[in-house]
Amino acid sequence: MKIGVLALQGDFDAHRRRLEELGADVVLVRKPEQLDAVEALVIPGGESSTFLKLLGEKGLEKLKDFVRTKPTFGTCAGAILLASEIENPAQTGLGAVDIRVRRNAYGRQIASDVVSGPTVLKKEPLEMVFIRGPVIERAGPGVKVLAEYAGKPSLVQRENIMAATFHPELTDDTTVHEYFLRLAGAGAKKPANGVKSSS
Repeated sequence: MKIGVLALQGDFDAHRRRLEELGADVVLVRKPEQLDAVEALVIPGGESSTFLKLLGEKGLEKLKDFVRTKPTFGTCAGAILLASEIENPAQTGLGAVDIRVRRNAYGRQIASDVVSGPTVLKKEPLEMVFIRGPVIERAGPGVKVLAEYAGKPSLVQRENIMAATFHPELTDDTTVHEYFLRLAGAGAKKPANGVKSSS
């Protein structure tokens, strides 16, 4: 199975390294037609509005078609793109996950913040690196909350799509990427059971 990492901007190389450490066959996706060669996709952090400009209308439509049927994981800016509602300011997205996301929710001047929060993926708290991170203000009834920070969802899942408001590729913990690979069918184990749905 080939896992694509959208490589237009942002921290795509950190995702590539992490996925390859876990044994995945990774393709850096720089052109829309390359999506035809991958079976799952990671959309990294960066600047969501810049992603839209670089993708263009044709690329955005190609990406929309991809996320309708194939496993996709968006982190930070990637989570913003996957959202059904985007605020601060309003922005077009892929509408793949029923969440309302507020951009730059922790303030534009905060470079980064390393915190821990509860997760259903393991017993121990999950380390999370926020860099100008968005906040998930609302999660729809079909969205599972996999991790939280400060009472807000920070990692969510809808069917075979995941969105994180933090950067799991910047920690030593491989839990989140392992879960995505299992979700995508690239790992030996099935996704964890018992994840809770948001109210």
